[in-house]
Amino acid sequence: MGADLDIQAIHEKVKLERVFVDALKREVGRVIVGQEYMLDRMLIGLLCQGHVLLEGVPGLAKTLAVKTLARSIQTGFQRIQFTPDLLPADLIGTMIFDQKRQEFLPRKGPIFSNIILADEINRAPAKVQSALLEAMQERQVSIGDTTFPLGDPFLVMATQNPIEQEGTYPLPEAQVDRFMLKLLVEYPSRKEEKQILERMSGDASLVINPVIDPSVIFRAREVVNEIYMDEKIKDYIVDLVLATRQPDEYRVEISGLVQYGASPRATIFLAKGARAHAFLRGRGYVTPEDVKAVGLDVMRHRIILTYEAEAENISTEEVIRRVFDKVVVP
Repeated sequence: MGADLDIQAIHEKVKLERVFVDALKREVGRVIVGQEYMLDRMLIGLLCQGHVLLEGVPGLAKTLAVKTLARSIQTGFQRIQFTPDLLPADLIGTMIFDQKRQEFLPRKGPIFSNIILADEINRAPAKVQSALLEAMQERQVSIGDTTFPLGDPFLVMATQNPIEQEGTYPLPEAQVDRFMLKLLVEYPSRKEEKQILERMSGDASLVINPVIDPSVIFRAREVVNEIYMDEKIKDYIVDLVLATRQPDEYRVEISGLVQYGASPRATIFLAKGARAHAFLRGRGYVTPEDVKAVGLDVMRHRIILTYEAEAENISTEEVIRRVFDKVVVP
């Protein structure tokens, strides 16, 4: 009975704290047509302090969506366009000599903001990518001998065009693993395409107003951490991740297709993402559906396939679906 009361109390807290979600979606919806899935996942990243990688062909409003979300929250925003000639100092800053004081002083780079849009991250060379990913992981930056903490919220939303396009540097697997979610952004539907046409044919630029401030996000994060997760759900998450590493034990037909299974970060982010998904749906407890909803986004960049899988044209998504089909749902 006590546990039921606790869940009910969390449920009430969730209903109270998630009010901002609808206001935020409405404001973003004034500019962005459709892309509900992308907006949902960006909010999950914000609630879990997890960075998000958006992949899709140019022109799908990835950049516009991130910019609009940042403006809807009263917080700092920086867009960094990644190019092949970018240097780490262009990102994190550098030491400059002050003639008056006769000493070196740090000049901070654009990474010192709250929501960072790393546009076309796979166009930058490895040194710049690793400088960004170190900041993402440690949430601090070293300039000269001094280490500077980064603000809170600090969230990197990186966009990348598909690797097949020319002039791109694929992100190494160890670095991609630092992103909580990897989204594949799809083309809009016919109805949405027509809406885009009608909305964008006018020349009036829409002004986005901040509808919340960061304190609302901080409070929501605390509630997300309190959301109830049953032991059976925890076991389900662990089984899903282990099935990518030991498929034979779980009778998943992916033997010979997976070179490296999902890392422990997948376990952590599946649990966090499922809680945030439950919060967005207004629930104080996690269901298997919450785990399934974020499963593909959490795991698609954490599984490395073998040459055989690639030769057979089997995608990571197909492997993950087989895992979800076979692992017993509690």
